[in-house]
Amino acid sequence: MSVLERIVASKKQELIQTKESVPLEKLLGRIPEEPPVSLTSALAQSGVNIIAEIKYKSPSRGEFTCQLACRELAGIYSENGAVALSVLTEKNYFSGDLSFLQEIAEEQPELALLRKDFIVDPYQVVEARSSGACAYLLIVACLSEQKLQSLIHYGQKFQLDALVEVHDPFELEKAINAGAGIIGVNNRNLRTFEVNLDTSFDIARRMEGEGGYTLISESGIEEHSQIVELQDAGFQAFLVGSIFMDSSDPGRKLRQLRGEE
Repeated sequence: MSVLERIVASKKQELIQTKESVPLEKLLGRIPEEPPVSLTSALAQSGVNIIAEIKYKSPSRGEFTCQLACRELAGIYSENGAVALSVLTEKNYFSGDLSFLQEIAEEQPELALLRKDFIVDPYQVVEARSSGACAYLLIVACLSEQKLQSLIHYGQKFQLDALVEVHDPFELEKAINAGAGIIGVNNRNLRTFEVNLDTSFDIARRMEGEGGYTLISESGIEEHSQIVELQDAGFQAFLVGSIFMDSSDPGRKLRQLRGEE
C-alpha cells in the first residue's frame, strides 16, 4: 500500500468518528450567511499569484523548520504578497487541523483560503465551507471520475471553488471530463514523492489554446526564474509551501519568489 493509499484509508476511518460526533445537519447549521470570497478571482490578478501554504510536517520531509502559529504565518504571507493561502487540515501525516482555517478566517476574512486535505466525501466539503474556506482540494489520484464530478458539483451548491489536482495526462483528462475549472498540476508524484517541474510544462502544452481554465503549478518551485518560465507556459498561479516552511524568514522567501528582492 502506497503512502497515498494509507492516508486515504486513514481519512475514511477518521470520517466515521467525525460524522458521529458532528452530524451533517449540525455542520450545515454552522455555515456562515455571507458568501465566501472567490479563489478564481484572487488568482485572476496580474503579477505573480502565489498561494502560500501552511503545513508543519509532511511524509516526505518530516517536520518543517517554521512552526509559527497559523494566524501569525497567515499574517506574514498576506503582508508579503500572497494572493491566497493553502491550509493543510490533515492531522496524522501533516500535523494540520480544521481549526487553522477558522482561526485565519476570523482574523482575515478577506483572504482566499484553500482547504488542503484528502477529500473523499461531501461531508468534508461542508466542513471546508463551515470553517471559512472558499475552496477545497480534490486529488484525481484518490477519486473515480464519477466521484470527482459529484464532489465538484456539490461544492458549487455552497459557492466553493474546487482546485482539482492532476499529475499526468490521464488524470488531466479525468479532471476536464468531470468539469474542473481550476486545475492544479502537482510536480510531486504522490506515490514516489519525486519532484519534476517538467510535469507542469507537459500539462501546459496539452492545455495550449484551451480557454476557461485556471492553471496552477504546485511543488518544487524555489526560484523566481522558474515562475517566469511557468507563466510563459500558461500558468496563472503557483502553490508553494516547503521553501517557506523550511525557512526562518518565510516572508522574505515569499518576496524573493515574487521577484521583489
